[in-house]
Amino acid sequence: MKEKHTFMDVIWRVLLFLWTLTILFPLAWVFYESLKSNPEFFQDIWALPTELQWKNYTKAWNQYGFGQSLLNTLYYVGGSLVLGMFFTTLNSYALTRMEFKGRKVIWGLIMLSLFLPGVNALVPQYVVMRELELTNSLTGLILLSSLGESVFYLMLLGGFMSSLPKELEESATMDGATLFQRFWRVVVPLSTPGIVTVAVFKFLGFYNNFLGPFIYLSDPKKYPIAVQMYSANKQMEYTADWVTLFAGVTISMIPCIIIYILFQKLLMEGATMGAVKG
Repeated sequence: MKEKHTFMDVIWRVLLFLWTLTILFPLAWVFYESLKSNPEFFQDIWALPTELQWKNYTKAWNQYGFGQSLLNTLYYVGGSLVLGMFFTTLNSYALTRMEFKGRKVIWGLIMLSLFLPGVNALVPQYVVMRELELTNSLTGLILLSSLGESVFYLMLLGGFMSSLPKELEESATMDGATLFQRFWRVVVPLSTPGIVTVAVFKFLGFYNNFLGPFIYLSDPKKYPIAVQMYSANKQMEYTADWVTLFAGVTISMIPCIIIYILFQKLLMEGATMGAVKG
């Protein structure tokens, strides 16, 4: 039977379509501006390029350092994501699936940290990093990002794990599975949608992180993409090479688009199941 659409359904679809345009139009505008020459850009920002200037991407990659910064970002984000997700998954399991004394107190202290501004931790974190000689190091930045757990991710993944039936672990225990085997072979596979959802959020957070790398890294050759974008923007005060900057912005968007295309189904599944079960 064909579904009937009311007048309000049409209105909502039109509003959603217009909202989609407000998101996609700036991205498309940045892309076609990156294919112009600087005189064309300053003459008319709305006109299409007369000749596609693909050399802007080569210039952004080499001269403005977006190539090196993208490699730095892959190392920083990849290391932080793998190490951080391991700790987040392990902590979520311990706080939601294990029974031990003081568990509620620990949860309460973790929830209390929601009311503490993260800026307050910048000074003590910097002092610790400096004493450990981890400043101006991407590896040190990975350790800092991985060990600094987020309450939001614990709540999201913990809520997903707590909805899994306890009988599954009890059956595995009867079959002789150890605690780590129950965690790794039973809970983790069943929590894959939730883990992917948290991983995507973490990826976006690490990829767009500006303040941490800006504070701890002093060598421009180690800048990730967010700090390199800021550095290139400062150079525009002297060069006004905006079309090359737009090319760099387009390059910086590519990894996020790829991640979304690859994991959009698991991301939607994890968000939906978390909303229903959590």
